Amino acid sequence: QVQLVESGGGLVQAGGSLRLSCAASGSIFSINDMGWYRQAPGKQRELVAAISSGGNTNYADSVKGRFTISRDNAKNTVYLQMSSLKPEDTAAYYCNANIITIPLRRGDYWGQGTQVTVSS
Repeated sequence: QVQLVESGGGLVQAGGSLRLSCAASGSIFSINDMGWYRQAPGKQRELVAAISSGGNTNYADSVKGRFTISRDNAKNTVYLQMSSLKPEDTAAYYCNANIITIPLRRGDYWGQGTQVTVSS
């Protein structure tokens, strides 16, 4: 079994910064892509940023230049550094990872979500 546990959400003023963390644990053989998604009330879940096992990254246009995704493969952890936050960044943020478990089986796993609220 695999768990993804997120932390780091909260309330921040516009222009501020937050850092999200997501740690994967359990019977993990390897982790492929990891990413962060967000879902605002009444909207569909959208990709914010993703990072491959080799460190290649991609970002939603709305966060380019403000958010940075990174990972620590030794700790099975992915981070999202968010700067210059805007009220429209307010959403529940979810961690996602494509994981090969022991015994060998590939699957997509999700964290429980962490709320980010940006006040104007």
